Order: sequence, then structure tokens, then C-alpha cells
Amino acid sequence: MDKTDVQSKREYFMPQVQGLNGLFSKGIPIGSAVIIEGGPGSGKTLFCLQACVDACEQGKKVLFMSFEEPERNLRSHLNMFNFDSVQYEKKGLLRIKRFNALDIARSVEALLSEAKKELLIDVQPILIPQDFQPDLVFIDSLTSISSAFSGESSRFRVYMEQLFRYLESHNITSFLIMETPHPTHLGQVVAGIDQAVSFLSDGIIVIYNVFYENGRRGRAIEALKMRGEDINRKIVELEIKDKKGIIVYPDKPLKGKYTLT
Repeated sequence: MDKTDVQSKREYFMPQVQGLNGLFSKGIPIGSAVIIEGGPGSGKTLFCLQACVDACEQGKKVLFMSFEEPERNLRSHLNMFNFDSVQYEKKGLLRIKRFNALDIARSVEALLSEAKKELLIDVQPILIPQDFQPDLVFIDSLTSISSAFSGESSRFRVYMEQLFRYLESHNITSFLIMETPHPTHLGQVVAGIDQAVSFLSDGIIVIYNVFYENGRRGRAIEALKMRGEDINRKIVELEIKDKKGIIVYPDKPLKGKYTLT
């Protein structure tokens, strides 16, 4: 089977964020691990919450894993933009659950000590609930998990390798939020953990805070990487509107003098 035949049989998930389809040819290949990268307040969590609801609308089972905000806050965010999560939770399509990153780190350490070999850990019992088999997983955020492995960056990398392998083996499409003070791919930060995670991922979508020379502030988005998909390689304007959520403007690339964070 040649490359064309493989690509023609791929299935894709396209989050129905208004205008986002202008950055993709078909969408996100099912089973991909996608990093949602950006600075504080850029809109990463809202983007994922919208994609989460879109997946439920399509009848997919979704697990939203929070390592920062409690479940009630996330439901409140959804309600602010007219996204009703309760109906999907009642149908068994959506599970929003808060986790403790320190518990994850302790469990990983215990498993590694027991196995004596760092590649023999099993992420299933320490991350994915055994009574829920999702089609998509959202993790908010990798930054919180990595901080729990403070001083043990090699442990975090081992854990991420196992997590990505687990998601791939179960054909689970995943969106993993990673907060960065500066876009790592622009060379402004040297971060081994961020680079390792980016290397393991199939795709990277970056949401930027934009500071223009005239003092105006805005937001932008870029599909930086997506294996198995043709993407429109440009940075375009993004807006967050009340009652509507995120809107992407694929025909409005950034212009003028600006700084991305």
C-alpha cells in the first residue's frame, strides 16, 4: 500500500471552532497527539473546551482532564459561551475530572522503583480512568504535570513517552495543553522538557498573545505542525467573543510590527 492509499483511508477530526478549518486541508488525523501551546490567557483552555464539545456533538466519548481548575470552573467557562456540558455528561459522552499532578508523580516513581526499568511502567491505572474508554482526551496541562516532577526531568520524559505510546496504541486523539511564557519554537527559550514533548507529538497548534508596536493587544493562532495533514503555514488573527467563544480569521494574517508571546 503506497502513501496515497494510506492517506486516503485516514479519518480526521475537525474541531468546529469558527474559521479553524481554513488552516487545515482535512483536519486532525484520528489518533494524533496534538500540543496546544501558548502563554497565559491566550485562550488554550477555551480552545480545548470548544473542541471537547464539538467532539461530543459528533457522538464521540471525551475525557477532559484538569490538573489546575476544578470541574465546576470548567463547566462555568463552558456555560459562559453557551456550551452546555451537562447534557453530554448525562449521556455518558463527556467526563470532566480534576487530577492531582503530585499523585501522578508519586505513582510513576513507585512504579519505576518496582519495575527497576524505566520503560516498564503502565500509565493506564495512574491517568486514564478504567471505567471510561474515551475517543479523545484533553489534558490541562502538561505544564502542571511537569512541575510535579521537579528535579526529575528524566522521569517526566519517561512518563510522557509512555503516555504517548498508550494514546497511540488505543487510537485516542489527544489535545495536551502546554503553557509557555515565550513560543519555544521561535528560539526564545531553551527548555528540554518542552522540546522533548514537542518532538513526541504529532501536531502543534500555537495560540499567541500579540503585542503591536502601537500598543494594541490581540491574539493569533498558527498550525505549526501536523503529521499526515496539509496545513496552511501562516499566523492569523484570533478573537474571543462573548457567547461565541473562539473565532479564527484564516484570511487575516498578522501585519505590521508586533511581538508574539
